[in-house]
Amino acid sequence: MTEATAEALADPFVRELVKQLRAQDTHGSWEGRSDAQLLEPFIVTAEQRRALPIMGDPDPDTLWRLDLFHNAVGLTIERATRCMVSPMMKMSHEGFGRAVLTTGRLIVVNRYLRDVHRFGFPSLAKLAEAGNKLVKEGVDLIEKYPEVAHYG
Repeated sequence: MTEATAEALADPFVRELVKQLRAQDTHGSWEGRSDAQLLEPFIVTAEQRRALPIMGDPDPDTLWRLDLFHNAVGLTIERATRCMVSPMMKMSHEGFGRAVLTTGRLIVVNRYLRDVHRFGFPSLAKLAEAGNKLVKEGVDLIEKYPEVAHYG
């Protein structure tokens, strides 16, 4: 394992994503897998991305990974702010949609999604970077508007 991989696996957002994945393993079939192996489906190399069509319908596994990603963002924001965050996604069957994370009255992350069938990151470091960017965005809004975020 490279230093960059080890560093990414130690990231709080990535740790939360791994927890989300492990919680989905109700039959214990992933017990022998390392965290890096569990996160492999989130990694889409440039070659893999080129092999995918530009337009396409997302499969259920891709939508599931997208949902887990946003759940991990929400839970990481919750841990940092002690403010409950709920993710909501609205997707068309064609892979276009929107992900919103809200405290009830305050939208802390608003993300438009397209080409969801190509969802993934070039590396674990980029996965951590993308997740942490959304977490920072959410934490910053809650800190800026605490009276709205904690109300409700």
